[in-house]
Amino acid sequence: MEPLDRHIVQVLAADGRISFADLGRQVGLSTSAVHQRVKRLEERGIITGYRAVVDYPKVGLPLTALMSVKPFDPAAEDDVPERLHGIEEIVACWSVAGDENYVLLLRVARPQDLEELFARIRQQASVSTNTTIVLSTPWEDRLGRLPEADFII
Repeated sequence: MEPLDRHIVQVLAADGRISFADLGRQVGLSTSAVHQRVKRLEERGIITGYRAVVDYPKVGLPLTALMSVKPFDPAAEDDVPERLHGIEEIVACWSVAGDENYVLLLRVARPQDLEELFARIRQQASVSTNTTIVLSTPWEDRLGRLPEADFII
């Protein structure tokens, strides 16, 4: 990815609602040129969508937890994501290397809801779990540093 596209991605990651005119000013392109570049970034799958950033406590979900899971039977089919996909309190599922197979991001209203969710996850996916409760979130959802070198997508 060339430096100009990298800059566009960084600006959009920080503010997905920025106008094409303002984006163009920030990256040094005309409105139509930046619009075409964004369209190409979307077509290439580099930009996959835009979303609202939600203040979870303000919508009634103040409790966040990270749960690592691993199947009781390591020889069983690895279908944990499919088994858990319908549980709405699980807002992210990452396949990981290490002692566990997956890490789940959970958001609930109350500790009792979390306890009930633990039981559902264990039963539905036949997994053992290890959970960390998030006390506060100083920041999240930042893009991080993009590599300087070009890479093939």
